[in-house]
Amino acid sequence: MKLREYLNANTEKQAGLCINKSTKRVIRALVPMHTFGHPSDLEQLLSIARDFNLVLVEDAAESLGSFYKRQHTGTFGLLGTLSFNGNKTITTGGGGAILTNDEALAMRAKHLTTTAKISHKWEFDHDEIGYNYRMPNINAALGCAQMEKLPEKIKSKRELFKRYKEEFKLISGASIFEEPSNCQSNYWLQTLLLEDDSLDLRNSILEASNKEGIMTRPAWKLMSNIAPYRNSPAMSLEGANSLYRRVVNLPSSPVLSVGIR
Repeated sequence: MKLREYLNANTEKQAGLCINKSTKRVIRALVPMHTFGHPSDLEQLLSIARDFNLVLVEDAAESLGSFYKRQHTGTFGLLGTLSFNGNKTITTGGGGAILTNDEALAMRAKHLTTTAKISHKWEFDHDEIGYNYRMPNINAALGCAQMEKLPEKIKSKRELFKRYKEEFKLISGASIFEEPSNCQSNYWLQTLLLEDDSLDLRNSILEASNKEGIMTRPAWKLMSNIAPYRNSPAMSLEGANSLYRRVVNLPSSPVLSVGIR
């Protein structure tokens, strides 16, 4: 795996810590993101995390209902995060959830996200800097009601994937991205992958489809290519940059599969 090669070449172990040779800063965590709902190669990532003394923290914001070797994403590392933003499979209008089996970590996360307030019948006292990330009950109720329909939503998204795959078989130069082997994806976003590594072609498709009222979108820019992180350490990312130029996300709402049988 390219990540292992990069860490071997650019880090060293000191007192059990993974140190960046160039910046001398400690690297503490490995944070894979399950892009478009498709699980990352967690077996290899867990191995790398162990070998370099890194904590695995899963960004499972897009992968609610996705499984890697029959285990739900977000449950492999020390903790995982889910998103309930308005564009996710299940939404509360915003916010998310932390998944962890570490009771002490769960209690600390709850403490920090509820303003670090010390429990007391009438006093308002805080023992450290905290944050008000509490979800209102009405938003939580909205999410709970939708969770009951999660299997149905994912089934509809998978049916939509099959329809897209069937239709794009007839078009040369493009294919629909399919879940990795040994995985079950929620297909949060249906993804068209162009064979041509061309921003001009991708942008032409985006412009033409949106002009016709079909909302398509590109993938996100790589973090190393956006202003806040351009000067941060980064490996060569030819593959990721090529994917950025070749990906078009298609309409992906589960309601689009209504009538598809």
